[in-house]
Amino acid sequence: MSRSARAGGRADLPGATTGSIPAYQRTLAHLTVRARLLTAVVMLAALAVMITGGTAFALQARATDARIDNSLARAVAALRSVQAKKDPSTGLPFTTVRAVLYEGVRNRVPGKNEGVVALLNGLPVYWAGPQTRAVQLEQDLALVAALAAIPADAPVVARTISTPETQYRLIAVPVLLDADPVGRGLFVVGFDRAAERSSLGSTFVMYSAVGLAALAVIACVAWFVVGRLLRPIRLLRDTARRITESDLSERITVTGKDDLSNLARTVNAMLDRLERAFGSQRELLDDVGHELRTPLTIVRGHLELLDPDDPDDVRATQALALDELDRMQRLVDDLMTLATADRPDFVQSAPTDVGRLTDDVHDKARGLGHRRWVVAARADVTVLLDAQRITQAWLQLLANAHRYSSPGSTVRLGSEVSGDRLLLWVRDEGLGVPPEEAERIFERFHRGQADRLSHGAGLGLPIVAAIARAHHGRVFVEHPPANVGRGVVFVLDLPAVDLVDGEPRPVTELVEYL
Repeated sequence: MSRSARAGGRADLPGATTGSIPAYQRTLAHLTVRARLLTAVVMLAALAVMITGGTAFALQARATDARIDNSLARAVAALRSVQAKKDPSTGLPFTTVRAVLYEGVRNRVPGKNEGVVALLNGLPVYWAGPQTRAVQLEQDLALVAALAAIPADAPVVARTISTPETQYRLIAVPVLLDADPVGRGLFVVGFDRAAERSSLGSTFVMYSAVGLAALAVIACVAWFVVGRLLRPIRLLRDTARRITESDLSERITVTGKDDLSNLARTVNAMLDRLERAFGSQRELLDDVGHELRTPLTIVRGHLELLDPDDPDDVRATQALALDELDRMQRLVDDLMTLATADRPDFVQSAPTDVGRLTDDVHDKARGLGHRRWVVAARADVTVLLDAQRITQAWLQLLANAHRYSSPGSTVRLGSEVSGDRLLLWVRDEGLGVPPEEAERIFERFHRGQADRLSHGAGLGLPIVAAIARAHHGRVFVEHPPANVGRGVVFVLDLPAVDLVDGEPRPVTELVEYL
């Protein structure tokens, strides 16, 4: 056999192709979620109806058999009572089996679906009584043959015999007398078991009809209920279809409080984040294009006007180009910092001695320029934070204080714990921040008048805010009271995570150092 033929043979094996998927699975795969849930609900309800009905039928059938067996036991007791008495016709003990059978049949009043028959030496005998028998056992020849085959020493127990006519539940009592050695009698009381259960069957036919009607009602109700429950998913689908790259304003209308409604709220929150992210991205690209275009234009203009034969002009143009390239490099570095601020690994927290960190930042700040650098407060505690990122943010605030204050003025820095918060602050004696710009200064590429004069990119304070957010904190600006002096205060408000050996100070202490 060729290799291709063998390969083809393997492809035809069960499970080798998608054609081996059961038909019901392929059908379910094409149904909607609403139809699948409705199918599952109806199938579970139908299963519950079947199990309940079957269990009830079995219990009722058992109860019917128990009632028949109880009646048969009473018939045996009645025959024993008759046999223990005297023959009414002679007033003496019974001398013939026939007389015992006659008296037993005469004293038995058959109930509904009940019959009585006596066999003498294998042949049925019957004596008519005042009651009309509902079941004539002697007319069922197959039953008579089965009864004739019962041995004389057979145990007296209830038994079930089926014939072409019907099914019987009966008891056969052998009758033997020492005074009549040739007589062998059999007293039989039997019930038409099928007839006894016929009423039970009709009851459960009605139950089945009611069950089918209930399933229809359940299906209708489930259709509307499932549709109501899945409404947030349909709204989610329709909203997702309407969302485009340029329009992320669509939102799902949510009114409930169930799990699907919570899913819709989560998707709305995700759309909010995406809209902000895309908006920030577009704003970032616009601002970056504007910020990078300026130094490129400057460098291009000077290169076009460069006189290659003039050494002084070449050196001046080179210095200007390098300065603009340095500014572009700083801008790119700041943008990279902001781009990674939302990553989980942006902050590497570790136990940090805040007092030592305060002193280290103070030592580094003295290299920024001629100012009077003062540590006004020091928190001698150990908390969980990223020392390098906090140092970067703190030095940025100190660099701003140096930029906007006069030479020889005082710049204070401090750290302290207030409750469960760690406060790191910087205060200068400059002109301060106008109230209308107090919130906007932490936005990307926002520059105040002083920034525009110094050609700042407007990314320093946004980086500080990003570092604070990465620590689950914030940065804010305050102005000291008029009687304390001019200037501005920048505060890094961070959670004091894993505080060790620290005594919290009240917030009012912050004012004492300002």
